[in-house]
Amino acid sequence: MDEFVGALAQQQIELRELLDDMAPSDWQRPSRCEGWTAGDVVLHVAQTNEMAIASAEGRFADFLTEIGRDVGPASDVDEGADRVVEKERGLPPDALRDRYRTGADTLLRLLDVGDPHTRVQWVAGELSLRTLTTTRLAETWIHTGDVADAVGRTLVPGARLRHIARLAWRTLPYAFSRAGRSLQGPVAFELRGPDGDEWKFVPDEPAVTTIRGDGVELCLVAARRISPSHTGLIGEGPDAEAILDFVRTYA
Repeated sequence: MDEFVGALAQQQIELRELLDDMAPSDWQRPSRCEGWTAGDVVLHVAQTNEMAIASAEGRFADFLTEIGRDVGPASDVDEGADRVVEKERGLPPDALRDRYRTGADTLLRLLDVGDPHTRVQWVAGELSLRTLTTTRLAETWIHTGDVADAVGRTLVPGARLRHIARLAWRTLPYAFSRAGRSLQGPVAFELRGPDGDEWKFVPDEPAVTTIRGDGVELCLVAARRISPSHTGLIGEGPDAEAILDFVRTYA
């Protein structure tokens, strides 16, 4: 199995085991996603897995038309996700758990047999199947943490988060464009993984800005789950502050 697909598989297992341990009442606990319960978070992951399946199968536009039916226009991606969750909110825990499992398994099979260089459609535009894989890893990890937080579970970060940190680095131009800004030059990340490994991402040209610190903290900042000011991350260069404000790993 490709290492990127393998990392996604590991993350899917972590979420699946968490869901298997949840009592019926746990699904109604409030999550750190404003207005969403733990069950709503799982529904969102299931919906976006189904969106990724449609992307891998070349029917992304048709999927968006169908899932967006009767939900009304949205001003941005976040509002759109909230409207789609609201449309299907209320499924019982067993149905949600089964829906997540089915979609996760189907997506993993498609990604495992697909050409990682194939270009597919996604929310942020066209990307490679490999980048879609890493995007799904990042979102699944983010929302596994949301569910764990809702039910009072502490998760141990793994080496697979290196792929998420690299995604955050590679997509900085996209993150800046969303904010109506442009990078002033190449950026390097010099991070430490949870096992003490060096996560170093450097551009082909000399970096004008460098971000240093804990890799897991960087992933949490990119996930909008912690403020940069509450981390030990530091930056040097003209874009340092803006990078920590704009970096993200989701569309």
